[in-house]
Amino acid sequence: MHHLTDPDLLTFFTTTFGCPADVAATLLQRSARKSHAPRTIVIASGTRTSSLFLVVSGHAVAQLYTFDGRLVLLHEYLPGDLFGALDQDAEADDHEVVATDQLITAMFATADFIALAELHACVGLALSRMLLRRLQAMTNRMYERTTLSSIGRVHAELLRLARDGDGRTIRPVPIVTDLAQRVHTSRETASRAISGLERRGILRREEGCLIIVAPEQLRALVV
Repeated sequence: MHHLTDPDLLTFFTTTFGCPADVAATLLQRSARKSHAPRTIVIASGTRTSSLFLVVSGHAVAQLYTFDGRLVLLHEYLPGDLFGALDQDAEADDHEVVATDQLITAMFATADFIALAELHACVGLALSRMLLRRLQAMTNRMYERTTLSSIGRVHAELLRLARDGDGRTIRPVPIVTDLAQRVHTSRETASRAISGLERRGILRREEGCLIIVAPEQLRALVV
């Protein structure tokens, strides 16, 4: 979707918001298409924004640095996710949002988007579902961080990444440093966990991907 056309976006809005064509056309009219290069900061830490960004293609993360210099992953944003200011009077956030690969967004003025959500039930319902999914993801990560070992969190993250595909394939092969950041552990721990799974035949490395050979065995190791 790097070369988006208006029909592409109309289809995307219709699918994402479950709305009729006329509402999708209004969303298109009220939005601005933005392209962000990999590793670009979309929203800088300490910046007060009055915009909302809808991910059309690509991937972005919200992250912050702790007082001791550790980088902490807060959220991930995939196609169909929103980030930015839902409250136009909100204070500046202490985290930043970074494009992890080529990112395309549809940008809305917060006031415009909230007005559309109030006017069109499909937009408001889709917004509620997005926020519920984000809350569930945050709750799951908090639960895992407090109840699972660091290696168990790596195992859980591998299963989560495979769910985005066929349940067994992780594509592309995750960068170990990024994987460690996702689950709040060290690069060495993440590397050791992956190597251990490969030695046991639970995980197999192929060109451009990782294959979970034995998903049930891997689930049993999420402790």
